[in-house]
Amino acid sequence: MHQHNWILLRGLTRESGHWGEFLTQFEQAMPASRVTALDLPGNGQLFQQRSPVSVQVMLEHCRQQLKAQSVAPPYHFLAMSLGAMVVVAWAQVYPHEVTAHVLINTSMRPFSPFYERLRSPNYITLLKLILLDTSAQQWESAILRMTTQHAHGDVLSQWLALRQAHPVSRANAFRQLIAAARFCATPDRCVARVLLLASEADQLVNVHCSKVLAEHWQCALRLHPTAGHDLPLDAAPWVIEQVRQWLDNA
Repeated sequence: MHQHNWILLRGLTRESGHWGEFLTQFEQAMPASRVTALDLPGNGQLFQQRSPVSVQVMLEHCRQQLKAQSVAPPYHFLAMSLGAMVVVAWAQVYPHEVTAHVLINTSMRPFSPFYERLRSPNYITLLKLILLDTSAQQWESAILRMTTQHAHGDVLSQWLALRQAHPVSRANAFRQLIAAARFCATPDRCVARVLLLASEADQLVNVHCSKVLAEHWQCALRLHPTAGHDLPLDAAPWVIEQVRQWLDNA
């Protein structure tokens, strides 16, 4: 396996800790590579920072984090949802820094309409979580229901512990939602190699969004039949195997 600088990014209100066991499994599968999981401003170790309402500002913050950690480009990315938008913006603004990226269950303008990018049954749930005085248990239970399709015995307690250690404010959650809604990719085809991974049973984002991106970018698309939006949680071995096969076929 070739040596790469892998950068991992999660989505809305999620932090590097939400990779859970997947992070260790991914590192073991890429023994020659350096794997760095970043937090977006407002999440994780950066929970006290104000979340930008711009994906472009988020990517600049991530670049500074990597510079501070002496992780030099070029980069391979594995990113989900909002994190995937950051990566797409990165590849557009700094194409020389992005060699390849794996995007998981993502969606973005101008390729997909809003009602596919966020399935309508989730609108009220998300707004209630953000706008009302929701308990940590209610918040994390709702996110788990929306993003997974498989059973995970102790994940909820792990997520509650992460939330207690690094509470994401309602204001930051709302600002991240605005950033995701505002982001619009350029219609140009990506220069970097792209692998799209998507879940056919995703209840948060319509799988059609990934299918449209694959057609537009003429890139590889792999579909999991039963996993939910949090594909690395529901099907970690499958995700890693798809990445390994894709790298081997380079």
